This record gives sequence, structure tokens and C-alpha cells, in this order.
Amino acid sequence: MDLGISGRKAIVCASSEGLGKGCAIALAEAGCEVIVNARTAETVEATVAEIHAATGAKVTGVAGDVSTHDAQLALLEACPNPDILVNNNGGPPRKNWDELDRQAILDGVVQNMVTPIELIQAVAPGMAERGFGRIVNITSLSVLMPIEGLDLSSGARAGLTAFLAGVRPLYAGKNVTMNNILPGKMDTKRLRGGITAGAKAAGIEFDEAAQRQMSEIPAGRFGTAEEFGNTCAFLCSAHGGYITGQNILIDGGLFPHAF
Repeated sequence: MDLGISGRKAIVCASSEGLGKGCAIALAEAGCEVIVNARTAETVEATVAEIHAATGAKVTGVAGDVSTHDAQLALLEACPNPDILVNNNGGPPRKNWDELDRQAILDGVVQNMVTPIELIQAVAPGMAERGFGRIVNITSLSVLMPIEGLDLSSGARAGLTAFLAGVRPLYAGKNVTMNNILPGKMDTKRLRGGITAGAKAAGIEFDEAAQRQMSEIPAGRFGTAEEFGNTCAFLCSAHGGYITGQNILIDGGLFPHAF
């Protein structure tokens, strides 16, 4: 399917690996000019080279922690008038809620709520003026169901979801959509790190621990960055203009619900 976004400009935050990278690749394959981001220049340069070689797309790299104003300004300098914004950021490390101090809580909220809001504030008005905009926020299954040790991440991402519920209707009539993608158990470095820690604590091998987790998923496997990225690209497409305010769950059926 032609997504109708060839030549569009897309900022994809935290896109050197995992789900962010999957989104960047899918958008590049759709013909977008993609601005990728990672914390270090070396990582960014490698990501730019890899995605360009794989897709032939124009890819620009911006190094820096997207939670900081400096990195946000650098992204907007590299792409002053983006048509697409994919908000992504690393979440706080797993930690019991009663071990969190004030600074850790504030840092988590900045990472997963304040930062995407700031970037949306910066780009949404311009998108509305130009009559096209696609904003996708990568949140988490934990917005809908608790995941042990991720209370801070869950709270911040749920806060972002609720905040934007009042914002998105202001832009829908200008062909600017705002949607959230909620990943479940995706085959990423973060998931593998959690499995490794769990396996060690249980005294079992990684493969056994991974199989136990997959057995809980009706699809019987973990999701991939590629299928996640393709979903993101469709939401960003010319065909996605009537889809806004949705929480798109990609979890292989893990979350049990009827509606």
C-alpha cells in the first residue's frame, strides 16, 4: 500500500534501537525524510548510515537526550516544520514504588509526560497551519494494566494520555491526528534485560524464562519492532486522517478485554 507520505518530514525520538528504530525504518520505507535521535553522536551516526543504506531515504541524525531542552531545540533546528512526530523515550528503570524518591519521580514524569507535551506544543500549531500532521506517542500496555516495578512509567504515560485527551480535539479539524501506541511484550533490549534479571532471580536459564512469558501471550510470541513500526507508519499515513485519540494496543492479545 502506498501510504501517501513520500516526501513528508518525520521526527522520531529515541530511534537508534527497538521500537523507535522500527518506526524510523518504516517511515523511511514509506518515503519520508527522517530525523533520528539518540543520546550519543556515535550511535546516531551508525543509525543514520544503517537506515539510509536499507531504505535510500534521506536521514538526519540529532544526538542528545530528548528530555532536555537543548536536544529538543536541536531536533527542531534540524526539522523546523515536521509533518510527523513520533514521541518515544526511555522509561524509568524497574523499581518498587516505595523505593522511589522525589527526584526519581520528577525525572520519570519529565521523561514520559513532560517531554512529549513540550514537543507537541512546538510542532502542532505549525502542522495545523499547513493542514497536515501526524503525532504518535509510544506509551505502554502498562497504561491499561499494572506491570510490577513500572509504576512510575505507567503513571507518567497515563498522565500523557489523559492530558492529550483534551488537546487533540483542538487539532482534528486541521487534519492533525494524535494517537498512542501501547506496546506489550515486544522483543527489545528492555524486555530482554527484564527477562535476564527475572531468570537470574528464579535460578533458571534465559530461554526458559522467555518461554514462560511467551506462554502467557495468546499469540505465543513476542512482538517485533518491524510490525510495531508498520503500525506507526499507517497511523502517520494519508489514510489515517480519520483516526485520532486512539490507544492502539499491540500485545498479541495479552490484555484481556472485550471492548
